[in-house]
Amino acid sequence: MKENKFEFNYRVYDSVEELPEDQRHLLQQARDVTANAYAPYSNFQVGAVARLASGDIVTGSNQENASFPVGLCAERVLLASVASMHPRTPIETIAISYKSDHQKSDHPISPCGICRQSLQEYETRISHPVQLILGGMTGPVYVIDSVTKLLPLAFTSEELR
Repeated sequence: MKENKFEFNYRVYDSVEELPEDQRHLLQQARDVTANAYAPYSNFQVGAVARLASGDIVTGSNQENASFPVGLCAERVLLASVASMHPRTPIETIAISYKSDHQKSDHPISPCGICRQSLQEYETRISHPVQLILGGMTGPVYVIDSVTKLLPLAFTSEELR
C-alpha cells in the first residue's frame, strides 16, 4: 500500500484592506453584485466578478427558482457569461462574496462542488490559471492561485477519451 497526500497553499489576509488595490477593488465589486442575486428561498446572495485578460469585467449572481434546487450559482452564471460574451479571453481572477439574512458574512466561503467542477473545466479548457479571491462582507480574505487546487482528483475530459 502507498499513501499519498494532497495539499495546497493559499494566502489569508485579515481584511480586504490588506489586499493589493486591484484585488481589493474586485472583491468590493463582488460584494456589490450580491445585490443582483435572486435568492428569495435561501436568502443567501452570492456575487462573483471576473477580471479577464483583456481587462474587461464580467459579473454574475446566483439565480434561484421555485423548483428548488434548479437555480444557478453565481460562479456558473459568471462562467456562462464569459464563455458567451468573451469566448477566447482567459479569466485572470474571480472574486466571490456573499451575504445572508440568516448568518454573518464575516468569513470566506468556497464554491460548491458543481461550481468547482465547472471552474476546473474552464481553467483546463483555456489552459490558463484562474486566481480566486474569496471573502464575505467583512473579515478575512483567501487568495488561491488556481481553481484546480479546489478539486483534487477531478473528473476531466481525459476520462472520456
